[in-house]
Amino acid sequence: MDRILLVNRKNQNTMTTEFQKKILRPYGKWLDIILLAWVLTFILMTAGEVLGHQILKIPAANSALDSLTGDTDTTAFLNLYLDFLGTWIISLAIFFCYRPDRPMFKAIGHNRRGNTLRMGLLGLLIGFGLNGLCILLSVISGDIKLTFQGMDPLLLAVFLAAVLIQSSGEELVNRCFLYQKLRRRYRHPAVAILGNSLLFGIIHMTNPGASLGGLLQVIIAGLLFSLIIYYYGSFWAACGFHTGWNFTQSILFGLPNSGYVSKASVFYLDAASATDGPFYTVGFGVEGSPGAIILMGILCVVAIVIGRRMNQKEDLWREASRAYETV
Repeated sequence: MDRILLVNRKNQNTMTTEFQKKILRPYGKWLDIILLAWVLTFILMTAGEVLGHQILKIPAANSALDSLTGDTDTTAFLNLYLDFLGTWIISLAIFFCYRPDRPMFKAIGHNRRGNTLRMGLLGLLIGFGLNGLCILLSVISGDIKLTFQGMDPLLLAVFLAAVLIQSSGEELVNRCFLYQKLRRRYRHPAVAILGNSLLFGIIHMTNPGASLGGLLQVIIAGLLFSLIIYYYGSFWAACGFHTGWNFTQSILFGLPNSGYVSKASVFYLDAASATDGPFYTVGFGVEGSPGAIILMGILCVVAIVIGRRMNQKEDLWREASRAYETV
């Protein structure tokens, strides 16, 4: 305890201006500065995907996936999701090896409030329902035509697991690593909420078919997932929502998922007859459509209203900050 107090006093001496005290939290690290945090997050995502790609190149793993999918194209598409195994490996290694980041394990581990099976399933159902609603309205309006072609149940389950790995991997990097770093550094939670959402959108702009609408929708999705973390402390719900959204449009209905079209799906999209509409865009799928942007924006408002009524806000660094500020 004495050591902590000495470190806190030392940090206090480095924050001399009133402006700094109003903006920054004394427990924050210099690597948590937003621009540096963005760079570190990008490096983490890139390194993770490279590691995951190398793991999947192991002959035994590649052969097993080819046997399961039946063709190399489907395996290659499956690997786009499974590459995020590397993201999980590197992220967890950082949390373990870098002591200041070890509290982040609490943000992703099971607890009685937010990270419960119930919250995870609720997020999954909402993601499935919202994306499914956009697809249904697109079919009704004639913007897309879908044909049922079926899919092997085992392969469907493997794709669900792979989408979960990919979606939760993105959440781990953006809504845990980056969000928590910014939350630790800056007093106002808006910096963490907006800061990770902006980078989340920017990263997706390298995807095929990316557009201004797509950028806006991905940023709003990041805001929604961040609000789930902030008000409900449920990393699992954010992962569930993200998984439900991606799995529905890509694997169930064969629509573009952030520009990438699935090589295997339950329904087949007649891409030649597809047109842009209120709830669908040809290049980016449901994402980026005006209707999807509006609906996800409404969910953000709902999350805020309910969250404020609950009057419970998650903050991993509250105890550390209080320990400093009472010195």
